[in-house]
Amino acid sequence: MRDPDISNSLVSIIIVTAGMKDYILSCLDSLRKQSHPLLEVIVIDNSLRPELKSRISREFPSVKICPGIRKISYCESLNQGVGLSKGEYILCLNDDVILNKDFVQNGLRGFDLNSKIGIVSGKVLRFGGKLIDSTGLFLSPWLTAGERGYGKLDRGQFEEAGYVFGATGAVAFYRRSMLEDIKTGQDYFDSDFGIFYEDLDITWRANNNGWKGYYLPLAIAYHLRGGTVRIEKNGLDKRCARFYLNDELYFNLVKNRYLAIAKNEKLIDFLLRLPWIIIYEIATWFLIIFSRPKLLSKFLTLPSLVVSAFEKKSRKGISKLLC
Repeated sequence: MRDPDISNSLVSIIIVTAGMKDYILSCLDSLRKQSHPLLEVIVIDNSLRPELKSRISREFPSVKICPGIRKISYCESLNQGVGLSKGEYILCLNDDVILNKDFVQNGLRGFDLNSKIGIVSGKVLRFGGKLIDSTGLFLSPWLTAGERGYGKLDRGQFEEAGYVFGATGAVAFYRRSMLEDIKTGQDYFDSDFGIFYEDLDITWRANNNGWKGYYLPLAIAYHLRGGTVRIEKNGLDKRCARFYLNDELYFNLVKNRYLAIAKNEKLIDFLLRLPWIIIYEIATWFLIIFSRPKLLSKFLTLPSLVVSAFEKKSRKGISKLLC
């Protein structure tokens, strides 16, 4: 089933910024050049920098800015943006992303293929356009968020459109009706996650509820991997992100994987993947013990967080877990 007049649909674009390096100005400039005319751009400004708000207002007067009065998390900020938005389709962007001028127009075509397509991924390249950042999110055998094509040279090997698990959180295009269908309470994105793995969690929930993801290679974006959270000289566009994160972010990265598993994985699938998971767990805790021992005490809170994640499942969700 096709959506009627999708080319005339309002698209809400939500950008969360902490104001690092003013990446958002280049991002907004790429939105101003989009060929799709019906755009609503909402910036959740967590920079607490009045001068940044003033500059955005001056250079991009049509942008709606919601300045943070406190440091709220990435997921809380996305929820705020979705709640304020009016579009039938919602594009969530990191502030270190630049879109090709036809990204929105081409991305909408994915939703037009099937009413159960709730997530669209474009081809996301690194700055410079030679290396691939993501051509779709997938669930790895050890239950982590994998990026298809991550770090590979773009040789045209991902030029075929097709179904994928989901989209990277840096450039994630969602159908509003899907977000409404899978939300928990008032949360579209789980506030307990803070940042990291929120894209896997929302994709996993969507798939468990019958929604699908689709990849379109003509929807092209560019991403400065790590620009939002990593220090420039220590990890921009580099692999192994966890080595370049501060302790708080590192804790979130590890913790949120467990929360996503607790909320979404079926027991039978977990058991089938157990050998891979055990290997990953050994490596994970080896690194924590020998490189971040100060974090061990913080992980004492993990059991209660996992229990809370289980409690977010509906009765129907729990019954699916046992199938």
